[in-house]
Amino acid sequence: MIRPPILNAQAQPILGIDDHLPAIAPALLTPDALRARFANPPAWQPEFPGDGGVFANRPPAAASVLVPLVLHGDDEVTVLLTRRTDHLRAHAGQISFPGGRAEPEDASVDATALREAEEEIGLRHEFVEIIGRLPVYSTVTSFHVTPVIALVHPGFTVVLDDFEVAEAFEVPLAFLMNPAHHQRHRFDFDGGTRQFLAMPWTPKTAVEAAREYFIWGATASMLRNLYRFLAA
Repeated sequence: MIRPPILNAQAQPILGIDDHLPAIAPALLTPDALRARFANPPAWQPEFPGDGGVFANRPPAAASVLVPLVLHGDDEVTVLLTRRTDHLRAHAGQISFPGGRAEPEDASVDATALREAEEEIGLRHEFVEIIGRLPVYSTVTSFHVTPVIALVHPGFTVVLDDFEVAEAFEVPLAFLMNPAHHQRHRFDFDGGTRQFLAMPWTPKTAVEAAREYFIWGATASMLRNLYRFLAA
């Protein structure tokens, strides 16, 4: 069965909020703690492996995304995300990680993620410290996506590919690793129901207080898998 796209995710009913789950402790979100966790990973399983295989006539394609964990003073870590431009044919206006389809010249999944991040947001390799990967996430559009986790060191400059990326912004990692901010939504359509995760975030600055970034779908699912990895 081919499932219809969710065109207005924010309007879909909320089934619940996962505030019964503990937040990741701040001590586990420091750069050293993140390096140590990926260097010695626990036994765990991703909560969201993806829901690929819907489009039976489309062969799977490899892709990578960079999950950029930006380092700030006093061990503050944020996640750098992008908002796709509204004119794109696929996933227009959605929040995503920088990334995309693997190309023949890419030597590895890491190389794909690094190339795409430089192309989309101008993030140069010398500022990026790759510390690990999460399991492949399979999308409904038949992409097998490897999330590549990286620490991003200070000094980089964001330069957007304005055809693909409308803006880049940062969200505190501690916010995203607190399930009290994780919403479960339901989307009903003729012939079935889909559920998806969302992590809406509103900046706290006075200028941007009214702007909500609705992080949902595959991006939210991969962030939830990161939560499960750190919580294991």
